[in-house]
Amino acid sequence: QVQLVESGGELVQAGGSLRLSCAASGLTFSGYAMGWFRQAPGKEREFVSAISQGGGSTRYADSVKGRFTISRDNAKNTVSLQMNSLKPEDTAVYYCATSTYYGTSASYQYDYWGQGTQVTVSS
Repeated sequence: QVQLVESGGELVQAGGSLRLSCAASGLTFSGYAMGWFRQAPGKEREFVSAISQGGGSTRYADSVKGRFTISRDNAKNTVSLQMNSLKPEDTAVYYCATSTYYGTSASYQYDYWGQGTQVTVSS
């Protein structure tokens, strides 16, 4: 059974930093591109970042570029999202997901999803 488990979401002050992690099991992890999405209350789920199967290529939404960094460790079957200079508008539930296509921002092109972890940024 494929499982993705996110962790690291917390309440943080604006301007602070947070690191999210996602542990995968039940799949050939290195065979999938990975993505991070987020969903704020009353809003649609939106693309945040993606990383290629080998970790050599990355993509970011304009709203987080320069502040967030995605990385992966294929030996440990994990993908992380380092979030710096956090803003109140970053408040959302953050999800990791797998895709056979690197770089896509379309949620329907992601196959497996984690349960999400809550990030709250206070002003």
